[in-house]
Amino acid sequence: MAKPFKDFKYLTFDVVGTLIDFESGLKDSLSMIAAETGVMIDEEAALTLYRQARYEPDVEPFPDDLVRVYLRIAPELGLPAERRYGESLRDAAKSWKGFPDSAEAMARLAKRYRLIAMTNAQRWAFECFSKEIGDPFFAGFTTDDTGTEKPDPAFFEEVFKFVEAEGNSRNDILHVAQSQYHDIGISRKLGLTNCWIQRRHDQNGYGATIEPERFTEPDYHFTSMAALADAVDQTIAA
Repeated sequence: MAKPFKDFKYLTFDVVGTLIDFESGLKDSLSMIAAETGVMIDEEAALTLYRQARYEPDVEPFPDDLVRVYLRIAPELGLPAERRYGESLRDAAKSWKGFPDSAEAMARLAKRYRLIAMTNAQRWAFECFSKEIGDPFFAGFTTDDTGTEKPDPAFFEEVFKFVEAEGNSRNDILHVAQSQYHDIGISRKLGLTNCWIQRRHDQNGYGATIEPERFTEPDYHFTSMAALADAVDQTIAA
């Protein structure tokens, strides 16, 4: 049996892909470049190419890495391999939208828990993402703060230190994320209770997120943030 919602003090969150709809942001930006240059692209194929390029050995911090990624995938999409388009793809991250349910669900959850962001994005991007969904976080950890990216356990250890400094422990945390690879698998190994938000529940494959070596059955499973917030409200009010 999963630990009940009422027993947590913190909810930690993946941001990009769980709260921010980065796949739509990527596809929209690439489609705009395609339209400008008179090219038609397959958006799902673009996500696959992105995923492959994003996890090559020479990656840079995200979203700055989108410049390199664009130059890598542009020829395969028939797009011009010009740096200015890569820079426009990177800069568009500032205006990526939250999923329709993110802001409202986070506002509800913030009334019950301390919400902590755990994002592989750089600080400049995280600040834009947080503002987009109403700045709901009690604290935020980025790749700039930790010097690493999930699923590196060192990222999680920085959050554990923060929670311990407040007199609490990892047992007080429910980790919420859409990525099996970056979050759900490693959170299980580290002894966290986790909640999988399956944003691609009505689509095939893992989209722009790398596929895990093995699937991890989560403690909690929802297809939206709204469903999580509803379950918390119903359970605690009961």
